[in-house]
Amino acid sequence: MSRNTALKNPPTPAPTATPCPLPVYLPDPINPPHRLPPILPSENAITPQDLLHFLKSRLRHHPTLSHLDFHLFRYAATLDSFRHDHFTLEYMVRTLVSTDRLDSLSSLLDFISSDPCPCSDGIFSCPRIEPMFSVSISSFCRAGRFDDALHAFDIMKRLIDGKPNVALYNIVIHGFVKLGKLDRALDFYGTMLRNRVNPDAVTFNILISGYCRNNKFGLALEVFRAMKEKGCLPNVVSFNTLIKGFFRDGKVEQAVGMAREMTELGCEFSCVTCEILVDGLGRRGKVIEAVDLMITFLRKGVLPKGFDYFVLVEMLCANGNLERAFELVNELWDNGYAPTLIACTTLVESLRGTGGTEKSVGLMRKMLNEGMLPDSVTFSCLLEDMCNMGGTLEANKLRLLASKKGLHLDGMVYRILISGYAREGRRKEGEALVNEMFDTGFIPDIATYNALMNGLSKSKASFS
Repeated sequence: MSRNTALKNPPTPAPTATPCPLPVYLPDPINPPHRLPPILPSENAITPQDLLHFLKSRLRHHPTLSHLDFHLFRYAATLDSFRHDHFTLEYMVRTLVSTDRLDSLSSLLDFISSDPCPCSDGIFSCPRIEPMFSVSISSFCRAGRFDDALHAFDIMKRLIDGKPNVALYNIVIHGFVKLGKLDRALDFYGTMLRNRVNPDAVTFNILISGYCRNNKFGLALEVFRAMKEKGCLPNVVSFNTLIKGFFRDGKVEQAVGMAREMTELGCEFSCVTCEILVDGLGRRGKVIEAVDLMITFLRKGVLPKGFDYFVLVEMLCANGNLERAFELVNELWDNGYAPTLIACTTLVESLRGTGGTEKSVGLMRKMLNEGMLPDSVTFSCLLEDMCNMGGTLEANKLRLLASKKGLHLDGMVYRILISGYAREGRRKEGEALVNEMFDTGFIPDIATYNALMNGLSKSKASFS
């Protein structure tokens, strides 16, 4: 065969293996397919349960196909023999919300408005309409898409039986307040009243928070009073919001007065309330007033269990009020309010630094008896302080207590105690400790053992 002939009639290439097509048919998002994926039943037999099963089991967790769920959902709605029920509608709503596809969510809500669930064909509306729209409105508000939120709210009002729940109004009002749109929040609150929906404690708390955020404490107080006049009792959130607002505005006396009013009304305190008071008073240098207030609440029986007074102890120690900090910890502890480990450690270290070794030892012993194990550095330093003051015997007793309670001691603790025994001339006790140290493996060789024994033999006259 000539060269020209070969170019005009090239040899037929050998057939190559083609990859097997995927078993799942991908719907085109622009041009809807003419049939459902072959993995589903035939179009004449497809039911909402079949579609929901396919969306959950085959499409939801697929990394490349999950974004096509809404296209398949819309395609199914075009079939003459198919109609979505509230299971598929709610699944699609929650899926779009969880994946932040809010444009598609808005389109879906319009679809629900024109083609609601079959159980809405009777006298009553579908009971799942309100939950579906609630999660949608909340999602729009979080994203700052208030026009979409209000549009969804209007659709929901037409579809449900009766008036919307107050919780739905609260979602929108809170969304406006959170993004600094207080005027629009008040307008929507007015709409709520005109629709004869009674506000609840959450509604009032949101409005109080909105006024406090905008430094309108007079109006916040008016809402607070109106709340009580309408028979809606203030709760701990109401008081916490006002107390924090007063502190932010520098009105310390009003903040403390509001806290005292809580006790008079029998409103239960929370740990957050105490933290707000301690922080607010502490930032203005009124640490002792904060301590006295917590003690007052303790004696009235309203101090909440679980209150962590570490910040209070830390502020007292930083200001040099160690005696008051020691009294506070002991009084609260004796009344069932155990401090945290970090609060105790802070107080022990502060007392050590100012010569309060005796109180540090008492606090450490109380910690160990309560099963509160300190860190090894704090414990070793305290033992060294005791030995430097000639209290090695007591230090060793504390070491034995800590070991019994489960504190893992290191070789440094033994060396501190042996050095203390050597200074005090207690050769016999020191040798016993060296032997114990050797038995526990803290002495690596016989030379170190002999060096420790020689150090004890050269100490001053023995007390033994």
